[in-house]
Amino acid sequence: MALRLILLCCFFLGMQSCSSPPPTSVLVSIAGQQFNLEVVLDDVTRARGMMGRTSFTVDGGMLFIFPNAEVRSFWMKNCLIDIDLIFLDSRGTITALHEMSIEAPQENDESDWAYEQRMGHYFSYTPARFAIELEAGSIQKLHLRVNDHINLDLTYLKSLAR
Repeated sequence: MALRLILLCCFFLGMQSCSSPPPTSVLVSIAGQQFNLEVVLDDVTRARGMMGRTSFTVDGGMLFIFPNAEVRSFWMKNCLIDIDLIFLDSRGTITALHEMSIEAPQENDESDWAYEQRMGHYFSYTPARFAIELEAGSIQKLHLRVNDHINLDLTYLKSLAR
């Protein structure tokens, strides 16, 4: 009996080691330029985004992967730098582009509710499965437009979302 229990435990431990952790970043070509995008897979990291960060890494950014396609909204809560935002549908087609500006910081006497209510919101307008945040000015520099396509390994990326 004890031997069976030990073998069963070894089997399950072995199974856990077979599943590899999701990547922390992926290389993506956008308008001919390579970007190393930090992969954002779950609600906690999606909500945090670029909060509190003072810069992007060189040719860096964030790739937000959602479990389904729906109309999305981003904001600049606690963000310290301007950010360009690209929404993409399930096929990798750009649905919306935004140049997001820093919001005034939360005042000492301002409630969280009041601070959040004055935030601007940036919408995808149509269902989006992905969002990419890049350094401010990237949309213009890359000459991106709505309906442009970004080549992504869609099947693989969709499988990562939580």
